[in-house]
Amino acid sequence: MKRVAQALRIAIFGGTFDPPHVGHLIIAEQAREQLGLDRVIFIPAFVPPHKKHGAIANPHERLTMTRLATKGSKAFVVSSMEVQRKGVSYTIDTVRELQNQHPDAEIFLIMGGDNFKLIETWKSSQEILRNTTIAIYRRSDHVRKRLGNPHKGVVELKGVFLDISSTIIRQRVHRGESIQYLVPSAVHSYIRANKLYQSPAR
Repeated sequence: MKRVAQALRIAIFGGTFDPPHVGHLIIAEQAREQLGLDRVIFIPAFVPPHKKHGAIANPHERLTMTRLATKGSKAFVVSSMEVQRKGVSYTIDTVRELQNQHPDAEIFLIMGGDNFKLIETWKSSQEILRNTTIAIYRRSDHVRKRLGNPHKGVVELKGVFLDISSTIIRQRVHRGESIQYLVPSAVHSYIRANKLYQSPAR
């Protein structure tokens, strides 16, 4: 009897990654394990649409750091599609591009509860909800209420999530404080070698 091949299960993990840190890696690993993903695709934004001040490190630096952070994992892949596309990085454009590349794949979208509560303000949000499964980490009270009723296409990631952020890391670098163990060692070395975040941090 011929075995039917299972559809590829891939997740989009977008963000500024300014810089990528161990919290990002833990989220991605929890998603990979709990959702049975074949691939988690880290996609640094060229210009994030919902961040008032944008990024501090340039797109090339953020892309390089994300590649350094994920090196060694067979399931983690870094895509430069939003950096190459330039302009504002809308999630719907990335979803469509991945659908064209992998027409039979099941696509997941990893995001925090704070982003999920704003998803209706996103460009073509209903198309995003129709064509992806949202994987949420760190639910807010708003998200709990919304998920009180069955919500097709939304799942919750459970597990250990660290309360750190790229903003905290940038601020620590600016103050001359250690970021050892908050970022992968290769990212730490890159930040030091390129003197990133030493100017006033936002």
